[in-house]
Amino acid sequence: MTMRARIRDGDTEAFSQLFDEYARAVYNHGFRLTGNWSAAEDVVSLTFLEAWRLRGRLDAEGGSLRPWLLAIATNVARNTRRAARRYDDVLARVPLGDWVPDFADEVIGRIDDAAKLTALQDAYRSLRRQEQDVFALCVLSGLDYAEAAEALGIPVGTVRSRLSRARKKLAVKGEPAQAGRQERGDRENAVRSAEEGTL
Repeated sequence: MTMRARIRDGDTEAFSQLFDEYARAVYNHGFRLTGNWSAAEDVVSLTFLEAWRLRGRLDAEGGSLRPWLLAIATNVARNTRRAARRYDDVLARVPLGDWVPDFADEVIGRIDDAAKLTALQDAYRSLRRQEQDVFALCVLSGLDYAEAAEALGIPVGTVRSRLSRARKKLAVKGEPAQAGRQERGDRENAVRSAEEGTL
């Protein structure tokens, strides 16, 4: 019996094996999408909970389960960001008490890649949802066109065209007329780093 069939049938041992094999890839994908270690850990947990819930829809035959998991993780990360925005909106309406500085803010500020990651996230969020999905799977997580097409349930040609549009938009975002030279460089470096898989 294939791994897919075992997981579809609710085999907990097979699902544990699936977690061991792909949790790191899901975590890395979640971090690239959220830019936050803690949120990436939540993405891993929620992705595998959702995968367990959706296991009955899994085809018994097929290749790697990585594209399926990364597609779930992409949706989970989007929902996590949406929930975080709602939470931040609620907090913004709460009266502020005495502010106590958090040392974590200072530590995070020292991370060299923070500017690159921020620029990449801003550019990424400017894409349409379908372009975000394709860009996240193909560029950030390294799936090929066929794997991304399988994960998203769309034709390979659609993956290619969405990715092409996303890259053009990101290239334009990298050179806004009003932005300063440093900001342009940060965005260009972020997009280049993402495509080279260094973020």
